[in-house]
Amino acid sequence: QVQLVESGGGLVQAGGSLRLSCAASGRTFSSYHMGWFRQAPGKEREFVAAISWSGNRSYYADSVKGRFTISRDNAKNTVWLQMNSLKPEDTAVYYCAATTRGPIVKKFYEYDYWGQGAQVTVSS
Repeated sequence: QVQLVESGGGLVQAGGSLRLSCAASGRTFSSYHMGWFRQAPGKEREFVAAISWSGNRSYYADSVKGRFTISRDNAKNTVWLQMNSLKPEDTAVYYCAATTRGPIVKKFYEYDYWGQGAQVTVSS
């Protein structure tokens, strides 16, 4: 089992950057493939990015490709989402999630563990 805690959200102007962190508890973090999702008010939870357990494979939604970067450090039990060139439409609650399925999983229901979420607000 793994527990996930996100941090790093906040308010930023369009064009700015934020880096979200997701700290995992437990000694088996490296066993999990990780993903980031987001959910805006009134919308379904949306896949953002995923990374394999080793970090050598990653995948992005078209809407964030070229602007966001997912990375991880298994020694630190942490996965990050670097978000650049932010747009107002990126405003959402961002969740990190862990799964043993993979290595790249884009469906939210295939993830086993979730963090509590971090609010990201991009003003125009």
